[in-house]
Amino acid sequence: MEIKLTENELNDLEKQLSCPEGKEGVAISKIMNETNIKMSISSLNCLNLRGKDYLLEIGHGNCGHLNKVFESNNDISYFGLEISKTMKLEAEKLNHERVLTKSASFYLYDGLVIPFSDNSFDKVFSVNTIYFWENPKGFLKEISRVLKENGVFVVTFVKPESMKGLPFVRDRFTLYDKKKIVELIVGTNLFLVEFLDKIENVKSKTGEWIDRQFIIAKLTKK
Repeated sequence: MEIKLTENELNDLEKQLSCPEGKEGVAISKIMNETNIKMSISSLNCLNLRGKDYLLEIGHGNCGHLNKVFESNNDISYFGLEISKTMKLEAEKLNHERVLTKSASFYLYDGLVIPFSDNSFDKVFSVNTIYFWENPKGFLKEISRVLKENGVFVVTFVKPESMKGLPFVRDRFTLYDKKKIVELIVGTNLFLVEFLDKIENVKSKTGEWIDRQFIIAKLTKK
């Protein structure tokens, strides 16, 4: 059933989607994990994870999908990065055993500077976060900096035509298509490998079922 929200509720929802905080943020993160799971799995499949890979996820939310990371290989080292303290704590709670064994660890950052040294990661991915990046080109340079040479970066996002009609998509969102991604990577050390077009039927944050078209951009560092 579609949920009718007031203008204030829609503004609050948009804010929570960009940075989930507090009890409301925890509730929203559960919905986000459910609606994003197919996008996350598709992104992980595109990374071709291997044993001993160091993997960074940017904007992991509650990280309820972490088990999917280790399905193919248990020797991966996972690092999660969030701007939301609520999401960092929720991810640590939901993945307590992985944190204890140090196969997964979670960190906070300011959304601009990635707090890791150069050439730290074999693979990096991010799902449904690019809309909120404060300095997209600068942030891609940061991703390139921490990615090893010949490493893989996957960024996954919903096509504008599937986003524009959604009532909570407002001023905080910047929508992207393939052309914008190609323009963004100019001047970075990232190069396009391929675009993958996907479609799924999913329940939106306001309760209606929609056909959601999304794009996986697979990049590499040279």
